[in-house]
Amino acid sequence: EMPRTRSLHWWKVSPSSWCWFSPARVPGNPVLMESDLTEELDEEEQLVRRHHKEKKELQAEIQGMKNAVPKNDKKRRKQLTEDVAKLEKEMDQKHKEELEQLRLTCKENKIDSVAISKAQKRQEKKAALEKEGEERIAEAEIENLSGARHVESEKLAQILAAKELEIKQIPSDGHCMYRAIANQLKEQDCALTVAALRRQTAEYMQSHVEDFLPFLTNPNSGNMYTPEFGKYCDDIVNTATWGGQLELRALSHILQTPIEIIQADSPAIIVGEEYSKKPLILVYMRHAYGLGGHYNSVAWLVNTATENRS
Repeated sequence: EMPRTRSLHWWKVSPSSWCWFSPARVPGNPVLMESDLTEELDEEEQLVRRHHKEKKELQAEIQGMKNAVPKNDKKRRKQLTEDVAKLEKEMDQKHKEELEQLRLTCKENKIDSVAISKAQKRQEKKAALEKEGEERIAEAEIENLSGARHVESEKLAQILAAKELEIKQIPSDGHCMYRAIANQLKEQDCALTVAALRRQTAEYMQSHVEDFLPFLTNPNSGNMYTPEFGKYCDDIVNTATWGGQLELRALSHILQTPIEIIQADSPAIIVGEEYSKKPLILVYMRHAYGLGGHYNSVAWLVNTATENRS
């Protein structure tokens, strides 16, 4: 789903998605039985799935390592960066060797025929493209440890540490802004679900059209969003449409609470300054994910949590 055009595009959070493609079958092959081909493809699919699972487990382990190291301990953070890069490189090499060994075994067991040779070439070409893509992703992740995402994370850690806060991770699923708000409300003993926040946001915007319509434009004509405003509000309720400045403004009025958005390279933004309640605090990260920005919540550091909750 393509993002809808708004006046402030950098507040958009794009959900991540992955597409999995099954290897192509070879119809009408007179030499290689269909069941044999299926068995080979299944073996490779099982290996790819195991590799995917191992990568997820490694990322969980890495996250645990990161959580165990204070963000202001530069020496240990530097060592952590090196350790993470080494772990990821070793796993990528292990997966590469296992995949190559499986394909070599399958290749040696195939019957040498023209039909199979053509199918094999197609499969090897696809495997080469997949391998190249995986290597690029792995390289990008390693570079990111010292790249824009890493720099942004370090800056945010310093800003939050000065406020005796730390980042509380929120899933990147299109609901991150609402999930971050819900998390902040939970800390204030106010339980509202993401669905409830989305519904109330849409209802408030529909009943205050004049406050929001001037800030919405049609992506094709550049004119005001008037005919599509009803669908815009319906999407807030019924889809994982990203939340941004307009939705935060609506939520601040609904909750009658200021909302502070902390950023790495810009001053904090406060929406709903007219309210006197303790602000809800969100962190906006521009480089958290390759497809767009992301909202996280915050938590008080352990030694100040009790004091600030009272």
